[in-house]
Amino acid sequence: MKLIDGKEISSIIKKEIAAEVAELIDAGKPAPHFAVILVGDDGASQTYVNSKEKSGKEVGFTTSVYRFPASITEKEVLETIKFINEDDEINGLLVQLPLPEHISEEKVIHAIDPSKDVDGFHPENIGKMVLGEATCIPATPSGIMELFKRADIETQGKNCVIIGRSHIVGSPMSILMSRDSNPGNATVTLCHSKTENLKEIAKQADILIVALGRPEFIDASYVKKGACVIDVGVSRVPDSTRKSGYKIVGDVKFDEVSKVADAITPVPGGVGPMTIAALLQNTLRSYKRQEGITQSCK
Repeated sequence: MKLIDGKEISSIIKKEIAAEVAELIDAGKPAPHFAVILVGDDGASQTYVNSKEKSGKEVGFTTSVYRFPASITEKEVLETIKFINEDDEINGLLVQLPLPEHISEEKVIHAIDPSKDVDGFHPENIGKMVLGEATCIPATPSGIMELFKRADIETQGKNCVIIGRSHIVGSPMSILMSRDSNPGNATVTLCHSKTENLKEIAKQADILIVALGRPEFIDASYVKKGACVIDVGVSRVPDSTRKSGYKIVGDVKFDEVSKVADAITPVPGGVGPMTIAALLQNTLRSYKRQEGITQSCK
């Protein structure tokens, strides 16, 4: 069984980015600059933002985090986005989701300048991705594609089953895996909550990508022997044996499935670090486009 170590691969990517940023700075260019908007005090969101901020600094980026209380109005958030859009010194912007219920995620995402949308969620960027045009691809799917490439996972001609159809992971993943590219060129089945015979469909997969948000839902009975399993899920479940009182698990029962699969990502340490690495890649590409170094994100 091959453990697909996202932490190790992301570390390599960060070193590559850091070296490129150092060269840019040596050439007299400003450091890439990305901004994050965080609303509220959700613990998981704060952890994610801290990781993004730390990783940005590690590779030489300038980072700005705009922290607001959950009581902030939608208008104030949109005004902050407008301010960042118009700041030529900021190359990338992401708004940490989820947002409080009184703030429309759709309005917020639509308000971000597509050229600074390093999360890849703006409709213009989603449309370009669907058409195969150069753009910033949503960070988690982009990170998974990078995993396939760097871990030498063959995808061409393989049967790929994706469980979960969110616009953040499942839907863009299905597009990328079916694309005429490497990685890609897979035959894709996208499953969701209304899919019948899910277990039978999943068991046909050479590549199984699970993004359900249901802790340890997928056990060995869902997995074909010799499959590659990508676990996107991250959940906290109670664990009285730990000081924190909880443990982090994915959507896959790792101990069971790892005995059946030929390759699998762990949780934590699999897809999560790659999402941040992809975000950094998107920011650097956006920076280059804005500096006239390259034409666009890709």
